Amino acid sequence: MKVLAMPVAFNEEKKIGSVVDRFVPGIVDKIIVVDDGSTDGTADEVRKRGVEVVSHDSQHGVGAAIRTGIRYAQQNGFDVLVVLAGNDKDRPAEIPELLRPIREQNFDFVQGSRYLGGNRGGNMPLYRRLATRLHPLLFSIACGRKVTDSTNGFRAFRLSVFNDARINIDQSWLDQYELEPYIMFKAIKLGCKFAEVPVTKIYPPKKLGYTKMKPLTGWWSILRPIFLLALGIRR
Repeated sequence: MKVLAMPVAFNEEKKIGSVVDRFVPGIVDKIIVVDDGSTDGTADEVRKRGVEVVSHDSQHGVGAAIRTGIRYAQQNGFDVLVVLAGNDKDRPAEIPELLRPIREQNFDFVQGSRYLGGNRGGNMPLYRRLATRLHPLLFSIACGRKVTDSTNGFRAFRLSVFNDARINIDQSWLDQYELEPYIMFKAIKLGCKFAEVPVTKIYPPKKLGYTKMKPLTGWWSILRPIFLLALGIRR
């Protein structure tokens, strides 16, 4: 099973080096960083560590960046893609926990959850604690399957999931934060073998910034696929 790991980054010059440095040699077959049009030294920090960068010419959105990584994985013969944050909130050392159900039990999609095995969500701001509890509640109701952490970007899935034409990741409305819940929702509803495993979320010092997600537009972007898919407005 050939595994590609893909941190996604936009203007993460101060953090992306630590993300790459955390990888244990041999934990995956290859690492690439998808740089979503950064205007700082993000790409340089990656390249000087000997890791390939796939860059957008300008910022297109995290969904578009993940799509780029999916296409890269498909074109280069990978079987599984591991997606993780480029802002150093995830632990690459936990990748084997995501891969184990795929390797040993033939799962298709494994979602990392900071809420399984005790609260492993780190020092989250209060509003994020509330939001990351509300989203999986709504997601679970809409898709008919209990999910504990639907906003965690640390996950692994088989590329064969996209052989189903009913999963159309090339829709332009998925360019921002919509793509991640879209893929998970569709995978569950279409009968892919799905599991969650406990992972840790690391929150950096506040001075380095928690997230680039804008409070209102960003959260609506990650919420709206639930409603659009559940109501059949989007497919």
